[in-house]
Amino acid sequence: MAPLKNLETEYPIIDSNFQNFCASHGIFSVEDFLIHDLYMLAAFAEQNVSSERLKEGITQILSIIDDMHQPWLNGMELLEDAKRNKHFLPTGIQGVDLLLGGGIRVGQLTELVGPSASGKTQVCLQTASNVARNYMMLYLDTGNSFSPQRIAYFLGKTNELASAQAKNQILQKVMSNILCHSVFDIFAMFDVLHQLESNLRCQERGGGCRIRLLIVDSISLLIAPVLGGTSTRGD
Repeated sequence: MAPLKNLETEYPIIDSNFQNFCASHGIFSVEDFLIHDLYMLAAFAEQNVSSERLKEGITQILSIIDDMHQPWLNGMELLEDAKRNKHFLPTGIQGVDLLLGGGIRVGQLTELVGPSASGKTQVCLQTASNVARNYMMLYLDTGNSFSPQRIAYFLGKTNELASAQAKNQILQKVMSNILCHSVFDIFAMFDVLHQLESNLRCQERGGGCRIRLLIVDSISLLIAPVLGGTSTRGD
């Protein structure tokens, strides 16, 4: 969910006046609405000279929240949905793809957990090199772990019989399809994700090339400082 200021372009009712009203009550994002007393907020809006427009803005935010929730499904409906929508992104690692039933499921979260130096980043890099052959993807690097050299190595291993020119073309395409962004705190990551959400909405309306995979390597490095601990890079 996005900061209110990022919604103004798509929803003009969420203008600067509405944003300032919300900010005066400690509300800066859609998430803040979920933990705020909306009855009290509506009462404050009623006292404002722009009360009707403010209440329309509140209604719009609630509509956005409702649209973000998937409808309730029972077990059989979930099973049928899984059968109809078997869309996977193969990692290129035979054992991992076999374990996952084909690869990373599109539209779902896949978490890779393991002790330090167990190969999590290598799985991320090889997955990136495989997916980027056909799709755009975003790689959020939290610890300077992204290695173009490893990407090139993985591509070389899977294209050993190709000519030097063909290998170079594949490498250029894959590297162009990987958008790598370094983030070193949780708030910077949220900013990137909010911007990504906004971009994807625009791409969806415009029919442009869409990002199909997001890799965060590693989330624990960002969460640990917020929790007051130190990361062991365990996920």
